[in-house]
Amino acid sequence: MTAADDGLSAEREGTADRTFIEQLFALHHGEIYAYILRMVRDSDLAADFAQDTFIKAYRAQDSLEDRGKARAWLYQIAHRVVLDEMRRRRIVRFLPWTGESHGAAPSAEHLAMEMRLSGPLARALGRIPERQRAALLLAEVHDLTGLELAASLGVSHVAARALLTRARESLRVALADERRQEKDREDAIDATFAEQARLVDPRRDSDSAGTAR
Repeated sequence: MTAADDGLSAEREGTADRTFIEQLFALHHGEIYAYILRMVRDSDLAADFAQDTFIKAYRAQDSLEDRGKARAWLYQIAHRVVLDEMRRRRIVRFLPWTGESHGAAPSAEHLAMEMRLSGPLARALGRIPERQRAALLLAEVHDLTGLELAASLGVSHVAARALLTRARESLRVALADERRQEKDREDAIDATFAEQARLVDPRRDSDSAGTAR
């Protein structure tokens, strides 16, 4: 084979590589961007991180042994990009999810997300460990299968299931605490308004007392 043939072969391989990444971009850019946006809650950062994900994918595509698993592979790259940047920039913010489940039997966490408990849910998510948050988003929001979740997190299937179990329990505890705190805040506000109303119209207390008798 001549040098010219070698050059032509390399050019064809480069074109094929670009075509493959372009296909992945067309198929998965939207969901990868959405996952990152929910993690960082900043559209500019999400766009940068999504672009970085596909650049890294292009450079590392030789590591993808089975192209049928490209979706999980992309999430793995995006996961690493986001966590690295979150640790570096100390970004710990999330967007509440308002999409729909594609699964046949959505979990309690998925249903909670569908109910748009944006305030307590966002705060509860922010209180659990980063890897647990990522596992919940990938499994409950982006509907990754168990094997895809494991590949995305870079762990075994058993380890991914264990992590997701811990994440669900952590979220339940954190969400229950957030709801208690929210109720306490509401009760405090009600008490404040009641006290203000009593000071404005003291007769309310006497009327109430008379009614009680």
